[in-house]
Amino acid sequence: MSMLDRKLLRDLWAMKGQALAIALVIGAGVATFVMSLSTLESLSSTLDAYYQRYRFAHVFASMKRAPNSLGERIVEIPGVAQTSLRIVEDVTLDVEGMIEPAVGRLISIPERPQGEPNALHLRRGRYIEPGRAGEVLVNEAFAEAHGFEPGDHVVAVINGRKQRLTIVGVALSPEYIIQLAGGSLLPDDRRFGVFWMAYPQLAAAFDMEGAFNNVALTLMHGASEPEVIERLDDLLDPYGGLGAYGRRDHLSHQYISDEIRQLRGMGMIAPAIFLSVATFLLNMVVSRVISLQREQIAALKAFGYRRWEVGLHYLKLVAAITLIGVALGVVAGSLLGRNLTEMYTTFYRFPLFSFHLDAGVAVLAVVVSVGAALLGTMTAVRRAVRLPPAEAMRPEPPAQYRPTFIERSGLGGFMPQTARMILRQLERSPLKSSLSSLGMALSVAVLILGSFSLDSIEYIMEFQFNLSQRYDLSLAFVEAAPGRVLHDVEHLPGVIDCEPFRSTPCRFRHGHHERRVAIMGLAPDSRLFRLLDREERQVEVPPEGLMLSEKLAELLHVTVGDLITVEVLEGQRPVRDVRVTALVAEFGGTNAYMNIDALRRLLREGDTASGVFLTVDADKLEALHGQIKESPRVAGVTVKTAALQSFRDTIAENLLRMRLFNIMFAGVIAFGVVYNSARISLSERSRELATLRVIGFTRGEISAILLGELAVLTVAAVPLGLVLGYLFGWLVTLGLDTEVYRIPLVINASTYAFAATVVMVAAFVSGLIVRERLDHLDLVAVLKSKE
Repeated sequence: MSMLDRKLLRDLWAMKGQALAIALVIGAGVATFVMSLSTLESLSSTLDAYYQRYRFAHVFASMKRAPNSLGERIVEIPGVAQTSLRIVEDVTLDVEGMIEPAVGRLISIPERPQGEPNALHLRRGRYIEPGRAGEVLVNEAFAEAHGFEPGDHVVAVINGRKQRLTIVGVALSPEYIIQLAGGSLLPDDRRFGVFWMAYPQLAAAFDMEGAFNNVALTLMHGASEPEVIERLDDLLDPYGGLGAYGRRDHLSHQYISDEIRQLRGMGMIAPAIFLSVATFLLNMVVSRVISLQREQIAALKAFGYRRWEVGLHYLKLVAAITLIGVALGVVAGSLLGRNLTEMYTTFYRFPLFSFHLDAGVAVLAVVVSVGAALLGTMTAVRRAVRLPPAEAMRPEPPAQYRPTFIERSGLGGFMPQTARMILRQLERSPLKSSLSSLGMALSVAVLILGSFSLDSIEYIMEFQFNLSQRYDLSLAFVEAAPGRVLHDVEHLPGVIDCEPFRSTPCRFRHGHHERRVAIMGLAPDSRLFRLLDREERQVEVPPEGLMLSEKLAELLHVTVGDLITVEVLEGQRPVRDVRVTALVAEFGGTNAYMNIDALRRLLREGDTASGVFLTVDADKLEALHGQIKESPRVAGVTVKTAALQSFRDTIAENLLRMRLFNIMFAGVIAFGVVYNSARISLSERSRELATLRVIGFTRGEISAILLGELAVLTVAAVPLGLVLGYLFGWLVTLGLDTEVYRIPLVINASTYAFAATVVMVAAFVSGLIVRERLDHLDLVAVLKSKE
């Protein structure tokens, strides 16, 4: 081992506290980077393999009823590889142990597997047997939510008749990696289940023999999806087609694709912030080390070491600290990635999903971290390299002192001596003081970054489930019902108030931008479902025109006053240009609204409703649910309290777990920044403080000087940190902005207070550590003059 390498080890040991603090900051950034990108790679590769092996369809379409013979013409569409003609129907389920009804989606499958698209993976049990009535396979999420095993039974209302279904197997499908009911943006595994049933039995139950109402297609490599969709729509139009769509608009695929995009964003934004803070710290530390080792640098050069060898020595110091941080970060990132993957396995359903530490990600973490650290400290190292030996042998020239602002203003006489010394030191070293304060401000900002998601979640729940959605239940009908159904609903047990809504699938076009969404028609004086703007003011439903969610308007590149081409995908399929009259604030999905009467005119129909919103008497819920279970007209029930709980169990749980990781990392960074600032200040001023001890200052007085400077810098850093934290939060919300859901930038006063308190506590603890070192200053060394 060379002499310089031994010096490197001694320097590292001497500054072990500072080195470890910086390494932990780097480790926090690397851990987030490794966790996010390795989980992203595991999720993406698992998804691609699952889709390919189980032939997840590329195009989907529903219609009223089409003959099976039409399948031959569908296969002839250029680019179509395989087709699956199916019957898909939603039914009401009466599940033992549940007061409220659940919704079951029945999907027909061949009596024997035939290599069709959307193949099933049998988790346990067996496949259905030909000719065995009532046998079904159930989706794993629903089975686990109710503890169903092969051999159990569930009652379904099928075409107005109760039928006992026997579960013979538990299965997974690439079509339902996340189990979502139609029109829902949140999974509810207790109240929505997917069942697969033999085609002959399902066809007989719904009078669909020799027909189908849903088709899924896989495409050949290089096929044009838009062209296939256009030709498929032409074929299905006479049979009540509801508009074909591709994977992009498939809800399960859209959900997991947005999760992948968010992981990618999180893997870039947070580590970039952490590594920037670490690089800033490294630059501060290395600059101060070089400043304190001027004489050592001169001696090395005098003994014949060349410039590049001296420079390499300090770059090795930087690299060593960085590599320690990277090693800690890779280990922590791997452990956190496994934890995150375990969470995903309860959220997304794959036949096999495990975390794999991607070697490329680990190598990239090393390259990025070391590269950033070396670039950030290059200026300081260059100063060491260029320092002439003769000049370095001499102590740094003393600063040119002059009266400070406090002294010139005459206020100094009213201040104690210690306070004057503190302010004099800060004013005479403005750059150093500013950089130290900036480092502390960054730690405040990172703490806000790690904490604000809880504020956002609480705001979403209040906005969505209390201010906007004021109903208790919503009922969706099997098909649009006459307006008189409202009278029947009003007389159900416990119903206090009800409002109808009409929903229809549409395709919106504006220029070359296109989206497939549903328009919901609302009553002009709607009280149970209110549309709100960003300021939480109710947006009145106008007699004509479209109201779009802000996200949908962004995707279509429209604003208030623009015309949108609306192609209705049911009934007579009218196409009209409709003006955008308002934008509404929503944090989930891409939705559009109209006056219910205007929507009925657009559809060229009379008084109809797709469903109703209800407020109910809680004491009569059981009787109400009992009647709903008996109703063949009801296709689905949404219980708001259940939707709220689902939100807590899905999006909220994910974000809160990430918040825990971020707060842990942010706490490390806060302590690392503050501790480094205190230690650097002590290293620079230890001779001066020891001199003060020699001439008669007490330990308490010199402690007050150094710790007072730390306190002033900390207090000055907090306001700047609060502003930077807001900016960091804004950057993160941009990365979490997807079609499925958005996170608003909401930061409560308690979050600001939490961040400020943590940094102040870190400053207090760092001060205690520095205070202990002050008690052991080498006073004898002070009496020795520097030659």
